[in-house]
Amino acid sequence: MESRAVAKYMRISPQKVKKLAQSVKGKRVGAGVDILKFMPQKASGMVLKVINSAVANATLKDDNIDVDDLIIKNIYVDQGPTLKRFRARARGRGTRILKRTSHITVILSEDTV
Repeated sequence: MESRAVAKYMRISPQKVKKLAQSVKGKRVGAGVDILKFMPQKASGMVLKVINSAVANATLKDDNIDVDDLIIKNIYVDQGPTLKRFRARARGRGTRILKRTSHITVILSEDTV
């Protein structure tokens, strides 16, 4: 059985989140949560939230599922819409600032070993 959770429009660049996503992909949920708790990056809290949401979705689907048997089957990060802002520069010019957003998707499955 698979369960998934999606967090959309997170205000962080997808490039920053992808680094963390690769470190927990394929691990058990407990081990992945422990890894993310001690990472100093802002993205670790966001990914942790989505993993906890996926675990909650799995327990809602099936009451007698063992959370310790869940593994992070897949975790991927897509680019969301980019917010475009302008900042004043020298000689009356303006440059564009791109504030990127991401969509984080976590898919959990039961370990059948």
